[in-house]
Amino acid sequence: MTGFPASPAMAAALAEARAAAARGEVPIGAAITAPDGRIIARAGNRTRERHDPSAHAEMLAIRDACAALGSERLPGHTLTVTLEPCAMCAATTAAARIARLVYGAADPKSGGVAHGARIFSHPQSHHAPEIVTGIAEAECAALLTGFFRERR
Repeated sequence: MTGFPASPAMAAALAEARAAAARGEVPIGAAITAPDGRIIARAGNRTRERHDPSAHAEMLAIRDACAALGSERLPGHTLTVTLEPCAMCAATTAAARIARLVYGAADPKSGGVAHGARIFSHPQSHHAPEIVTGIAEAECAALLTGFFRERR
């Protein structure tokens, strides 16, 4: 599915992306919702702040959600992110058994879902979530293009 307006989870992810940009991080945000729709974790990129190449918004949100639930798995949960996850984040999404992945903008350069590694269609992928794309796509993409335009 594509082209839908922002949900409360995407609004939270966009807020996290804006906060990341304000910290000088690439503006990507993520939120995880429980099966009942409650947002249980949210994060923005913190790779520069933490000097950690794995501190992507999705990774941080997944870690926080797993810690909050006391489980390494998140069945029935939804990960909403402003940009198509990279291969690392997609693989972690599969490992966490997240039921649904929702993302705004596609990432032809570094994406790992519909582009590049295509983690969920790989034979070694243990789980493939339902994928919904294009949610608030224009707003998500504009955050990224504006951020990089200012730095050039």
